[in-house]
Amino acid sequence: MPYSLSMADTEPNGGAVVPSDGPGALRASHNDRDHVVERLRVAAGDGRLSPEELDERLERALAARTYAELAALLTDLPAPGAAVPPATALSPGDAPAAKELIRLHVSSGHAGRDGRWVVPDRMDLKTSSGQIKLDFTQAVITKPTLHIDAEVRSGHITLITKPGIVVDADDVTVRNGHVKVRDPWGDDVPVQLRIDIAGKLGSGHIVARPPHRSFWQWLRRAPRPYEITAGGR
Repeated sequence: MPYSLSMADTEPNGGAVVPSDGPGALRASHNDRDHVVERLRVAAGDGRLSPEELDERLERALAARTYAELAALLTDLPAPGAAVPPATALSPGDAPAAKELIRLHVSSGHAGRDGRWVVPDRMDLKTSSGQIKLDFTQAVITKPTLHIDAEVRSGHITLITKPGIVVDADDVTVRNGHVKVRDPWGDDVPVQLRIDIAGKLGSGHIVARPPHRSFWQWLRRAPRPYEITAGGR
């Protein structure tokens, strides 16, 4: 790159400096944008950016016209190879308390958990005509196992997983529908949480899978979220 993107191109509060005649006002090339896109992908692999943040910054990077606009996307990320102070580990007393049991019963509609939620010891999931979705990508895991009792008369139960989560649904009795578990990250990833599912499936499906790419990520041929996470472990 003819102009290096650095902290000098940004305000202390993270905003971009856009001088009228300075280097930051120069037009960026395709190679410049690709360089920033790669930095963002590496940061996501290290866990510094969520999938949503990565998606938003990739869109801004590809639409950036100047070096200053690109530099603004990197202000809160360390430079490649820079030493970063280690994060302070939580003591056992600081960890959030996990409930023993969470019940989600849906007759018609939707229910679930997403974002930063604490995984309990057990879950009781029932749906007669509806959907239950459990997103584990940002969940707080304090125990090595989760047992799920599932009863699906008609509807769907979906588990969104990430590397380190293993799902066993061999104890589900299927009358009409299907059970599908996808763990694409291989056996070399250490197991952080094992989910055992038992119960009955009358009509519908129970699926455990990694997150899908957004349309923008697919269009850019960005790696799948589980590939980013596994590569950053």
